Amino acid sequence: MAGRVIVVTGASAGVGRACARAFADRGDGVALLARGTTGLEAARREVEDAGARALVVPLDVADAEAVAAAAERVERELGEIDVWVNAAFVTVFGRFTDVTAEEYRRVTEVTYLGFVNGTRAALARMLPRDRGTIVQVGSALSYRSVPLQAAYCGAKHAIRGFHESLRAELRHDRSRVRATMVQLPAVNTPQFIWGLSRMPRQAQPVPPIFQPEVAARAIVYAADHPRQREHWVGRSTVAAILGERAVPALLDRYVARTSVDAQQTDGPPPPDRPVNIWEPVDGPGGRDHGARGPFDAADTSAQQWAAQHRGMLLAGAAAVGALVAARRGRRS
Repeated sequence: MAGRVIVVTGASAGVGRACARAFADRGDGVALLARGTTGLEAARREVEDAGARALVVPLDVADAEAVAAAAERVERELGEIDVWVNAAFVTVFGRFTDVTAEEYRRVTEVTYLGFVNGTRAALARMLPRDRGTIVQVGSALSYRSVPLQAAYCGAKHAIRGFHESLRAELRHDRSRVRATMVQLPAVNTPQFIWGLSRMPRQAQPVPPIFQPEVAARAIVYAADHPRQREHWVGRSTVAAILGERAVPALLDRYVARTSVDAQQTDGPPPPDRPVNIWEPVDGPGGRDHGARGPFDAADTSAQQWAAQHRGMLLAGAAAVGALVAARRGRRS
C-alpha cells in the first residue's frame, strides 16, 4: 500500500502531525494542510527525513474554495489523491452559556464544515476515478457528549451523522470510493494548551490518555481497511460507545458528576496562554508545538492491537479450544 498520495488536514500539530509521519514512514507522499506555517514546515522536514515527498499547503479548512484549490494543487504536484484524512479542528472549553455565538460558529465551521469541505474536494477527484479512501478522524465524544465541550461534541456528532449518510450514498451508487471513521480516546495533543478556555483551571484530557502516535497508527490502519465503517481506539472509547448504547441515562449522571473536574488540572492556566481559535499560534515566527502535548500518556493500546488482529486471536482461541477438547477426550 506504500507509495500513495495522502492528504492530511490539521497536519501542523497533534494527531494530524503524527499521521503525516506515520504515512511518510511507509513511503507515502504527504500533502500537509493547516494554518500554522511554522508547524507545517517542521512537518515537511519530518516527512522528507523519512524519505517521502511532502507538499505544504497553508489554508483554513473552513474556506471551501481554498480546500478545493489545495486538492487541485496536490494532484498537480504530487499526483492523484489516494487517501484524504480529515483531522483539523479547533475547540472551546467552557460552559455553553459562557461561549459566544461567534466562538461556537467558528468551532462548527472548522471542526464540522472543515470535514465536509475536505470530503467534497476529495470526492470531486475520487468519484470520476471510482477509487480512493476518505478517513474521518472522530472521537468517543461523537457518541457520548461531556460537559464543557458542547461545541466540539456537537461538531463530532455532526461528522458521524454526515459520515453515515455519505457511506449510504456511496453504497447505493456501488462506488468503490470508501469512507471510514476512526473514533479516538483522549489524546495528548497541544489542543489543551492552545484551545480557547473559559474554565478557571487548566484544561486537560480525561484519563486514560494516549499519545498521538497511537491514533496515527489506527488512522493508517483505517486507510488500509476502509470497508469497516468505524474503527474504535482504546478501551475508554469502547466503554463510552457501548455504555451510551446500553445505559445512556446512567452515563448522563456519571459525566455530570465527574467530567467537569476531570477535564481540569488543579492549577490555573498560564496568563500568557496562546489561543488558536481565530489565528494559528504557530504562524510566522511562532513556535512549533509538534504532535504531543505535556501530559503523561500511553504509547500503546492493547484494545487497538486486539481489534486489528481479531483473526489471529480467533484462530488462537479455536486452536486452544480444540486442544482442550482433545485432552478431555483422551482422559475420558
